[in-house]
Amino acid sequence: MTPAERSVHMSRIRSSDTKPELALRRALHAAGYRYRIHDKRLPGTPDIVFPGRKKVIFVNGCFWHGHNCGVGSRVPKTNTEFWADKRRRNQERDVRQRLKLLDMGWSYLDVWECELAAGEFRLDVVREYLEQ
Repeated sequence: MTPAERSVHMSRIRSSDTKPELALRRALHAAGYRYRIHDKRLPGTPDIVFPGRKKVIFVNGCFWHGHNCGVGSRVPKTNTEFWADKRRRNQERDVRQRLKLLDMGWSYLDVWECELAAGEFRLDVVREYLEQ
């Protein structure tokens, strides 16, 4: 891929309202849950926020957050040092943000892109988290 092609490709990658996030939001809404999205007042701007319950859900992209699945474990063929450092920084930032949320009295749930894409995601896991 040329640098120009790479730039176009990367510019099309969204940070919010991704397909996995929209799929989860649709499932939650159909199950009767009401929520807010992308609350900038909370650390990490969580994807789905349940203010009354003080609970949030993050829908993480496997590649960007270094998940231990096939996509998250993939190492780019070019500029590998940059991408390894980028993913490490993302993971460190995630830990800091989650700790801040916990300090504020909020709880969080991480849902991975691969779980939603492969149909492995089970709504009962989220229901259990929300009803605790």
